[in-house]
Amino acid sequence: MSWTEEKVAKLKELWGKGNTASQIAEIIGGISRNAVIGKAHRLNLSAKIKTRAATSNQNFENSIDEKNIKTRRGRKSKFRSLIIEKDFEPENPKQLEELDENSCKWPIGHPNEKSFYFCGRSSLKDFSYCKLHLLYAYQPKGKKEEIGDKEEVSEFIGKKIQSA
Repeated sequence: MSWTEEKVAKLKELWGKGNTASQIAEIIGGISRNAVIGKAHRLNLSAKIKTRAATSNQNFENSIDEKNIKTRRGRKSKFRSLIIEKDFEPENPKQLEELDENSCKWPIGHPNEKSFYFCGRSSLKDFSYCKLHLLYAYQPKGKKEEIGDKEEVSEFIGKKIQSA
């Protein structure tokens, strides 16, 4: 199949209107979609379909910036942001038999000691622990590069437990 001047003019017209390559091939007749795409490329016709990234380029860049800021935020600052709330309810020491589904089940001490008890504060919905003990129990996976901050965070949490 050879491209005549008439077919090229029709291609340019339909391409400019935003028709797809398949539609153009069907209208012109006797050519394939790939032939239309190839000829449009050789004629340097502008891309008629904008991709999602192109239409929302600014939103895409903003979301990348936000993700970078979030990933740069260290573990220490994440812990601090969780502990901004300084008014933790006081510990409510409970024995194993006294625990219910709304009690924090964080063990304090060693089970063989008489002074052993469970935290007893109100646990968060769908968790076994209170806000403070969630900081110890649920830590993000794969954060081995920040091990140096671990001691500092542990000291910070220890101070909060003593003051609560």
